[in-house]
Amino acid sequence: MDIALILIIALLAIIAVFVVFHILGQRKLREAEADGIRQRAYAPADPFSSADDDAVHGNPRELEPGDMVEIRGTTYAVRGTMTLTQDGFSWVEHFIDTGTGSKAWISVEDDPDLEVVLWQEQKGVTVVPGEITVDLDGRRYRFDEAGSARFSSLGTTGVAGTGRMAYQDYEAGDERLTFEDYGFGWECGKGQVLHHSEYRVYPADSGPTT
Repeated sequence: MDIALILIIALLAIIAVFVVFHILGQRKLREAEADGIRQRAYAPADPFSSADDDAVHGNPRELEPGDMVEIRGTTYAVRGTMTLTQDGFSWVEHFIDTGTGSKAWISVEDDPDLEVVLWQEQKGVTVVPGEITVDLDGRRYRFDEAGSARFSSLGTTGVAGTGRMAYQDYEAGDERLTFEDYGFGWECGKGQVLHHSEYRVYPADSGPTT
């Protein structure tokens, strides 16, 4: 057989093998895409997921120093973040500031549902934690939980970079009361649970527009 003919046949065979493998690869890719679509469409999903709200209002779980957050019409800058951990469970607290004298904290935790709380420090409070109920400013708060946690801070928080703290939490409907001790005695804070419609998160690279 002529050598040229042999080379042509060999080349055609190689091309045929390449075409077959390409077709099989494309078929597997289409099957994988179809499986992915079926899994997204029919896989079990949390019916109470906040993913849609996060897409509109931003994900508070991703807040970090330098970001902006608008709460009830007021825009704050995130100046510092504390991450607290207790027995494998963690939550975060962000120090926020308008830059015009209004400062607050915002806590974010999943327990198991997302809860975002706006906190204001309370000065001159004489009540102390430890009782089943605590009365403050005409409101009665009932004991919720207490414990201690390790914390680490980033940015401006007013506490050390790392350490331990103790807390005792109380609640009354959507209102919260907390007592925290970072080694200097109990400090008191009042909080209000925020719903998704009450805040909007702006990452540092995409601040609010006017």
